[in-house]
Amino acid sequence: MRILMVEDTVDLAEGVIAHLARSGVVCDLAATLEDARDFRAVQRYDAVVLDINLPDGSGLALLRDMRAGADRTPVLMLTALSSIDDRVSALDLGADDYLGKPFDQRELEARLRALVRREAERKEAHITIGALVYAPKDRSAQLNGRQLDLTRREAALLDMLIRHRGHYLSKTRLYDSLYGFEDADVGVNAIELYIARLRKKFAGSGVAIQTQRSVGYRIDLDE
Repeated sequence: MRILMVEDTVDLAEGVIAHLARSGVVCDLAATLEDARDFRAVQRYDAVVLDINLPDGSGLALLRDMRAGADRTPVLMLTALSSIDDRVSALDLGADDYLGKPFDQRELEARLRALVRREAERKEAHITIGALVYAPKDRSAQLNGRQLDLTRREAALLDMLIRHRGHYLSKTRLYDSLYGFEDADVGVNAIELYIARLRKKFAGSGVAIQTQRSVGYRIDLDE
């Protein structure tokens, strides 16, 4: 894995790079937007860790340029600006994740691994779990060769479960993935309704949404 870190706080950046190196991750450091653009001109990256406040401008300008150029490289915003408005602005411009300073190195590495994994899955034409064939690109699914009729919420929930196959996701995390920053009129228990709907669609197929009490849900083949 090769990462570009755009950060002008040298001691922080060097600490991150040292930790990443011990995990086998190569990390280039750009202290300015100009440096970042020079790096990207000659090197492809699996992900970008991007600060907002930089000496020659806002990191959001680089993010905007990347997305305008159809560059889908995963971007993790890493900044002391951690208000809801700051997060919403970055996410609306195409950021994939957001981590405020100060942060735990282990969480940073875990988030980077998740971003890179999701991007690899996005590039796959299909993900297969037994009789279920899922297309991440348009969030469509077939079961035993027949197209599944999914609502937007059902498709979003299925997408989260499949992208985290084998791991239990809490009701709260699933709720956030469906509603995000929306001013939703439904509570977190609405997830139970969508889980029940998906289970009904999967009945008898060998594909199951499993529950672990007080932990959450995961999708896998029926045990």
